[in-house]
Amino acid sequence: MDKREKEDNMRIALLGIIVKNREEVEKLNDLLHEYSEYILGRMGVPYKEKDVSIISIAMNAPQDKISALSGKIGMIKGISSKVIYAP
Repeated sequence: MDKREKEDNMRIALLGIIVKNREEVEKLNDLLHEYSEYILGRMGVPYKEKDVSIISIAMNAPQDKISALSGKIGMIKGISSKVIYAP
């Protein structure tokens, strides 16, 4: 696959993550590190009153990589994720 084909395969996405189980954060961070080459930026907001953390991940990656990361995150107990793709 040449550079042009690779760029055409890339998607810009926002991955939203809600963490209710802080005991599993290490698993989440390991996954984010595994996909770090596709991560443009990350913002985390602790919501102490509700005992959750809200994390936004901006990505530029092939759609299958984005979906795989979101699915793996969703399999962690007490952590959920959803993806929004740029048009």
